[in-house]
Amino acid sequence: MSNDATAAPTTATAGRTFPEGFWWGSATAAYQIEGAATEGARGPSIWDTFSHTPGRTLNGDTGDVADDHFHRWQEDVGHIEDLGLDAYRFSISWPRVQPGGSGAFDEEGIAFYSRLVDALVEAGVRPVATLYHWDLPQELEDAGGWANRATAHAFAEYARRMARELGDRIDVWTTLNEPWCSAYLGYASGVHAPGRTEPAAALAAVHHLNLAHGLACRAVREELGASARLSVTLNLHVVRPDDPSSDDDVDAVRQIDALANRAFLGPMLDGAYPDDLLADTADVSDWSFVREGDLEIARQPLDVLGINYYSTAKVRRFTGDGQRQENDGHGASASSPWVGAADVEFVQQPGPYTAMGWNIEPAGMTELLCSVAAAYPDQPLMVTENGAAFDDEVSDDGRVHDPRRVAYLNDHIEAVGAAVDAGADVRGYFAWSLLDNFEWGYGYGRRFGIIRVDYETQARTWKDSAYWYRELVRTGSLPPITRGE
Repeated sequence: MSNDATAAPTTATAGRTFPEGFWWGSATAAYQIEGAATEGARGPSIWDTFSHTPGRTLNGDTGDVADDHFHRWQEDVGHIEDLGLDAYRFSISWPRVQPGGSGAFDEEGIAFYSRLVDALVEAGVRPVATLYHWDLPQELEDAGGWANRATAHAFAEYARRMARELGDRIDVWTTLNEPWCSAYLGYASGVHAPGRTEPAAALAAVHHLNLAHGLACRAVREELGASARLSVTLNLHVVRPDDPSSDDDVDAVRQIDALANRAFLGPMLDGAYPDDLLADTADVSDWSFVREGDLEIARQPLDVLGINYYSTAKVRRFTGDGQRQENDGHGASASSPWVGAADVEFVQQPGPYTAMGWNIEPAGMTELLCSVAAAYPDQPLMVTENGAAFDDEVSDDGRVHDPRRVAYLNDHIEAVGAAVDAGADVRGYFAWSLLDNFEWGYGYGRRFGIIRVDYETQARTWKDSAYWYRELVRTGSLPPITRGE
């Protein structure tokens, strides 16, 4: 493998040391890496449909082949083992194991994940399984998708079956990945699958995702008992006012915080929706889809709360003067994902930026972890995604030198350490991503991996960031780095 090469030399002084038992991992998602879209009994997902719809993704890219992980999983587990990772976070493709999202399960699809999990366990790597990373079976979307309450109950039965099949071989069961994206980008702005622009449906999706989380937690615990470790992963937003002295701008922060953060933290950890969220969105929905007992179900004890962090946001109250800035850093433009916040404007952040156009601000990581820890001091946390896309190229020496990614990882992991120093109970860090992959609406035009994938040959090549990360995992200390341009 390419990781047998000698790592590039680095300079500067090594950074902090993390405690023994801190998990170092990396993460992927099924639709982004697996390929084999029509192999076996796998049914279509909303991302199959969306990516095959002209104009939906960059260059019309699809996940039909992606990294061909379905056929190359043994090689990829080898890379995971060679990196020395403590844990690997992957997602299960719901339509691969249950093609229609209800009804019959496919034994061949289930067997694929069973083999993968066995190989990880054999390699000494903890499997962290995400049950939903955005690839809803298309048949369920045809019946209403996440705007339909029945989808939450179908999800619980799928979770129950996977718990039965994979059992205690899974170290952590994660119900949902970034339900904010599923609800608002999928059903309000339409820039993600299923591509709907229906604000009321987006709010219904918020609730049914919260309900699905709770129902799935109950189902997994019923199957596996007290040994089951449950989690959910949220992409909580760090939002700041453009003018901290402006009451209007401060209130704009409150609105976005309610939609992005408390719409999920409230039901999942407090058992209630915030009153201001309901008031802000009253013109869009009366929230009658919330039934008695739902919030009790949504609030389930979590062994760990997963947090994904990439960048910060700055907002102000839009007064109607001048050209409004629509893009919030998540690809939203034509229609806003911010239901009930039509008068909130996202302000361009100062650089530097990643290839996604996201600002690079490690301090936001510390701020986020500390704020969640202050609100929920007894809740263990884990950084389940953090990473950066840059325009990587293979150099004449055959290597991929990515000093900006190394610096990004170093600075954000240092920020995690600062949060730990401040008292946040952070148990681990997962770099996004193990491999370059299908980056949703951006297709193959953005590379997040610490391992490069040549999409024509499927060859895997370790980037300098992979060597650097391996050294971090080996020592538990931040290795020295060279700052790149």
